[in-house]
Amino acid sequence: MDAQPESGPQSKEPESSNPDPEPFEEIEEDEEPEEDEDLEHEEGGEAKIMTPEARIRKDRANMESLFRRLSTERVPVRVHDVIIKGNTKTKDSLIESEVEAVFRDATSFQQLLRAASVANTRLQDLDIFDSVNITLDAGPPELPGTANVVIEVTEAKNPLTGDLGIYSKPEARSWSLEGSLKLKNLFGYGDLWDGSVAYGWGQTSEVSTGVSIPRFKGISTPLSARISLLSQDWLKFSSYKEQALGLSLGLLSTGNHDLSYNLSWRTLTDPSQMSSHTVRRQLGHSLLSALKYGFKIDRRDSPMRPTRGHAFVSTTQIGGLFPDLRSLRFIRQELDLRYAIPLGFYRAALNFGISGGVIFPWGNGSLNAPSYLPERFFMGGNSSPVCSLRGPTSVLGFKARGLGPAEPRRLVRENSNDGSSSDSGIDHIGGDLAVTAFADFSFDLPLRVFRDAGIHGHIFACTGSLNKLTENAYKEFSLQKFRDSFRSSAGFGVIIPTKLFRMEVNYCYILKQHEHDQGKTGVQFSFSSPL
Repeated sequence: MDAQPESGPQSKEPESSNPDPEPFEEIEEDEEPEEDEDLEHEEGGEAKIMTPEARIRKDRANMESLFRRLSTERVPVRVHDVIIKGNTKTKDSLIESEVEAVFRDATSFQQLLRAASVANTRLQDLDIFDSVNITLDAGPPELPGTANVVIEVTEAKNPLTGDLGIYSKPEARSWSLEGSLKLKNLFGYGDLWDGSVAYGWGQTSEVSTGVSIPRFKGISTPLSARISLLSQDWLKFSSYKEQALGLSLGLLSTGNHDLSYNLSWRTLTDPSQMSSHTVRRQLGHSLLSALKYGFKIDRRDSPMRPTRGHAFVSTTQIGGLFPDLRSLRFIRQELDLRYAIPLGFYRAALNFGISGGVIFPWGNGSLNAPSYLPERFFMGGNSSPVCSLRGPTSVLGFKARGLGPAEPRRLVRENSNDGSSSDSGIDHIGGDLAVTAFADFSFDLPLRVFRDAGIHGHIFACTGSLNKLTENAYKEFSLQKFRDSFRSSAGFGVIIPTKLFRMEVNYCYILKQHEHDQGKTGVQFSFSSPL
């Protein structure tokens, strides 16, 4: 009895005229003994004169009957052995660790088929095999009711792959050229080595290299490490540039939980020498040593166009774990909640969402100290709040970092003789308490060509608030001030989903903004990825 799943378990009909269901005869012999014996007596005389074609049809019918019984009746069976074939570089221990728990819990033939499908998916997800075939074979004759699992893999012919592309940064209205090289399964542990380079026109550049291992020795959780050199240009928005050389370690990534440690040396500079007082105070070197924990549940039917379900994400970051005076000490908490309700016509759905975040320093004198500028919350940009789960960052209709607390930059002297000066703009300095919320009504467009392509329309409303709490500002904070701090926008648009991102063409109308906010009524384009 064989069943070979390519992307899941499938029952394969044998071409042979001598099927052998003997391993399950002892299990099945109590079910229909009299009927089988009568059938044998009736056909006993005809068997001698049966033609080969008739014999093949009879054997095929018997085999189909066997498979029908196996799929509808509970047939007890247990796994005797797991046999691995085709792996020349990959360690047996890696494959066994991926499938052992799955097959161990199978106690019936139906459960064994489902386990084979799960095991096949797990091995394919390692991304180191060109193909995976799992065969369920009969166990030893002396052990009736058992099966052997034969796993045959084909390792990737070319372990080296590369990518090159141009990507948009909608939050900053910029584009970047990104390239990467990946080397798979170098040491046979499913290890993935990669190096990447990203160059953004006018804003961000990054060079990084890293390694990830799905399982190593007795450690059941994936491990990863990454070294990166990052340069970000925020002169246009907040009058500073940031450079960071860092190490990131992935400590835990199982199910809904993710735990990582980040250590980086950061430098803030102001080449323009025009930054505001708040920005100038934070220029220089600092050390970030932080532990980050994330919990995520996403039960939505689609991250691109959710029509039912819910999602919840919680991210906690604790900085200041390294014993150094320049180590940044802070606690940062983010929450995201999404809920989608189907309406039952034209694939219409209501999506609601709320996001919140808070950051505050800890340690001696923390109540009087400012929060670290790059770790504060900034709002604006045109990324969609529907599909993204990245904290309280998006309010449609506002420019990147175009909402919230702001300070004037240094005055620029126009004429040294008369001492006159001109306004040099403002710096958006972010906030310590952030809240955003939205409502979105999506629906199919009437033309079939749009429906077939997944293009649909939506009507939305967004609101957001960003406030300062540190440096004793919390003493002046009140419910009335919190309510007055909200900005809002509304609009409608057309959404064009793809496999990689969600493109929106929206008309945004600013309902409320403050003096230094940068909101604009009109048509806006946005590109969002489901993160």
